[in-house]
Amino acid sequence: DIDPSWCPAWPVEWQRAFHLVRLHLDAGLPLPTSPGDVVRQGEDLGRWVRSVRLGWDQLTTVQQWMCEQVLGIEPAIEDEKPKPRRTQADKWAMNYQAAKQFYEREGHLQVPRKHVERIVGEDQEERELKLGAWIGNQRSRAATLSPERVEQLSAIGMRWA
Repeated sequence: DIDPSWCPAWPVEWQRAFHLVRLHLDAGLPLPTSPGDVVRQGEDLGRWVRSVRLGWDQLTTVQQWMCEQVLGIEPAIEDEKPKPRRTQADKWAMNYQAAKQFYEREGHLQVPRKHVERIVGEDQEERELKLGAWIGNQRSRAATLSPERVEQLSAIGMRWA
């Protein structure tokens, strides 16, 4: 017998986990929601439910309907979603902001190696950045920095030697 919810276009792993969660619920047990909650036939059902909730937008409309109507799974709300990772460019920009703040306050960029600068990011979160180490690293990488970055740092008093 072929399961009526089977679709050859979907990954077999997804369909297997869907089927195992359905069997789990049919047995009168609660929906597993955290990794490690329930493992059946080597499948971590809690991890699968969590991945479905966090990856809701990557599911087809039919998969979303099945998860919602058959299993009672709903998409994750914004507060549950992990924050996006910062790119190297984002990290550089934050450190540059900290360097600029230091320069405006102190009038120079002779930052002690262990100095930590507090800044408020665009997301209004306060961050502590190891500015002294970052300035030292920029000096040692001067030959490989883009001309734009060299120019930005020079404009706020960077001494390269």
